Amino acid sequence: MTEPKLTLGTYHYEHTDALFDGSVGVEGFDADVRTEGLVSDLFHHMVQGGYHAAELGLTYFVRLWNTAESPFLALPIFPNRNFRHASVFVRADSGIEKPQDLAGRTVGEFALWGHDPGVWMKGVLADEYGVTADQCSWVIGGTNFPIPPFAWIPQPVPDNVTVRHAGDGQTLGAMLLSGEIDALISVDVPQQILAGDPRVRRLWVDYEAVERDYYRRTGIFPMMHVVAIRKDYLADHPQAPKAIYDAFLQAKDAKAAHYRAQASKQHMALMTPWFSELFAENLRTLGEDWWPYGVEKNRTAVDTFLRYAHEQGLVQELLTCEDIFVPSLLES
Repeated sequence: MTEPKLTLGTYHYEHTDALFDGSVGVEGFDADVRTEGLVSDLFHHMVQGGYHAAELGLTYFVRLWNTAESPFLALPIFPNRNFRHASVFVRADSGIEKPQDLAGRTVGEFALWGHDPGVWMKGVLADEYGVTADQCSWVIGGTNFPIPPFAWIPQPVPDNVTVRHAGDGQTLGAMLLSGEIDALISVDVPQQILAGDPRVRRLWVDYEAVERDYYRRTGIFPMMHVVAIRKDYLADHPQAPKAIYDAFLQAKDAKAAHYRAQASKQHMALMTPWFSELFAENLRTLGEDWWPYGVEKNRTAVDTFLRYAHEQGLVQELLTCEDIFVPSLLES
């Protein structure tokens, strides 16, 4: 019997290696696993119908719920997670020393009003420091190179928030340096930071300690992306969600098992100095499964993101895990 075709898109991370080298397959499907040069290209082509299932930024996923009907449901697979306190940058002479100092300032944001790190950090700023988005003015654009507005995705903005796009040829990194913006929330690190320019710095200089404390207090390891599946494909292939979920899980667990096995040899195959101690510290903080898939292990984090997206005007209704995930995987 011929297996059904499945076009599956994801970025080539280390924990998806096994999907690309063929050591893990999608059981019951003739899967064509693809990646693209930029992860945003995956999102773009998924929204345009280029994949049956693919990695999709959570903010892209939720804002499609403002349309007549989103074409997607989510699988509880989170290929990309990052703590994002490290993604807030300020000009060194701006007088911004603590998060509360952002109130009344002009803040840049990469790509969209509400890119994934921006949703998380606006939510954290509001929850933990009392700084809400309407207290700032916002400029959207590219951090290190100009980018046009992403016209292929809905871009709602609340009535009480001032948002404009950077001008032609402008970059947020240069605007931060010149003082046209006071701060920046960006998935891309400004070139000035990478070059060691003392005129710009992170808001939280000791961001690792802040992020570890955030995890210990909240239990949240913020996810940026999810895997989405087309509803029309799901209707024809109801067995697809479990098969895709199992494949991603096996690929992730294979990589985690590799790192655990290499600990006895001090991870000698890696060039990163002191990696073994970092690995051990992460085990102490995050436990054995620090990159969990499934609904139950991620319910608090997902519901927090969905609340933030609603509060920031990206989606009209307050969604929950039960709304967005394929029903057959709600027990995962």
